Amino acid sequence: MQKGPIGIFDSGYGGLTVMKEIVQQLPQYDYIYLGDNARAPYGTRSFETVYRYTLECVEWFFKKGCPLVILACNTASAKALRTIQQNDLQQLNPNNRVLGVIRPTAEVIGQFSKTKNVGVLATAGTVQSESYEIEITKFYPEAKVYQQACPMWVPLIENNEHTNAGADYFVKEYVDELMQQSADIDTVLLGCTHYPLLSEKIKQQLPENVQLLSQGKIIAESLADYLQRHPEMEERLTKGGMKQFFTTDSVADFDRHARLFYGSEVRSAHVELAG
Repeated sequence: MQKGPIGIFDSGYGGLTVMKEIVQQLPQYDYIYLGDNARAPYGTRSFETVYRYTLECVEWFFKKGCPLVILACNTASAKALRTIQQNDLQQLNPNNRVLGVIRPTAEVIGQFSKTKNVGVLATAGTVQSESYEIEITKFYPEAKVYQQACPMWVPLIENNEHTNAGADYFVKEYVDELMQQSADIDTVLLGCTHYPLLSEKIKQQLPENVQLLSQGKIIAESLADYLQRHPEMEERLTKGGMKQFFTTDSVADFDRHARLFYGSEVRSAHVELAG
C-alpha cells in the first residue's frame, strides 16, 4: 500500500486556516496543500461545477500519492464530498479516503449551544445546500439552525480590505440579518474557512452572550481522532514534517495572501489542472 502525505484542499486561501490548526496538532505528518485560486471562489458556482472542479483536485492529490484528502472548503464539502465518496472513490482508489469539514463540525456543535439554536454564517453555495442544517439535526434532532449567506466577505478578505472600516458595514449587515432570525441563537459558526480573519469584527457585532466558533481547531481534533480510530490509514501516512503548497494561479499572489491565513511565510509552486 502506497504511503504519502495528507492532502488539504481549498478553492483558495481559506483552507490554510484549517491547515494551520491541523499542523499545530499533528506536526509529525507530511502535508500537501492545493488552492484552486484560478477558479475561486466556489461559493457562487453550481453544484455540478463545484463537483467537477473538486473531483479534478482530488484526482491530482491521489496522483501525488496522498492516501487521505481533507476538503478544507465548506462549499466543496457541501456540494461535492458525498458524490465523490459514494460514486468516485471506488473507481479512483477504494483504499483512499476523502473527508470534509461539515460533518465533524456538526458532530460537536450541540456541545457548545445551551439553547440548541445555532447560527451559521457561510457562502451562498453552502447555505443553499442546507448541509449544515441536515448534518446538525442528524446529531441533534432538537436543534434549530439559522443560516445567513455573506457574499461580500470572501471578496473583502481576498482583496485585503477586511481590516478596513468599510468592511464593518458588511459585517454588521450579515450578522444583524442572522440574529434577526431568532433571539435564542447562542452559538454562531463561521461556516467558511476565510471568515476567521473577520472574527474580531464579527464578535463586535454579536450580542455578548453569543459565542463564535471557528472550524480549524474542531477539524484538527476530529482528524486526530479519525487517525486514532483508523490505524490502517494512519500507517499509510508519511511522517517527515514536510509541507508543500500549490496553487492553480499566480505563485506570487498566493504566497503574499497565504501569510495572512497561515500565519507564516509560504513558498508555493504552480500547478496546471486539465479542466
